[in-house]
Amino acid sequence: MTSGPRFRTCLRRAGRREIGGILMGEQVAPDHFRIVDFSIDATTGTAAHFVRSPNHHAEALESFFRRTGSDFRRFNYLGEWHSHPSFAVRPSREEMMSMQSLVNGERDIDFSALVIVRLRRLFVLEAAAYMFVRHRAPSHVALTAR
Repeated sequence: MTSGPRFRTCLRRAGRREIGGILMGEQVAPDHFRIVDFSIDATTGTAAHFVRSPNHHAEALESFFRRTGSDFRRFNYLGEWHSHPSFAVRPSREEMMSMQSLVNGERDIDFSALVIVRLRRLFVLEAAAYMFVRHRAPSHVALTAR
């Protein structure tokens, strides 16, 4: 995950508060995506909960689309991310239900990834990713660094 250094910096600044945002990515092959950018909402989280502010992240997504020439087939919204500074990098039941409702809802989103991150010993980035696809069970997916 090439976004590692930026995630580490954000997580250090947040300390014990959960933070998060949206993931923007590039499809590099069928079922293979690269995280190109992500938004950060570093103000609304608490020690055990994070809910992102939609307005801030909509602006980040619009900016991403401008930078990538609105090539939506290649560059698009990938999903959500947030931190679990005090918990394992596994989604809670509430997070699972929220992501399932996102892809099974009326927003025309066929799939969405959820990446959960945390820092261990201030420099080791621990991350896990989960894929939510319309009308399918969620699945754990591999993250690779490049």
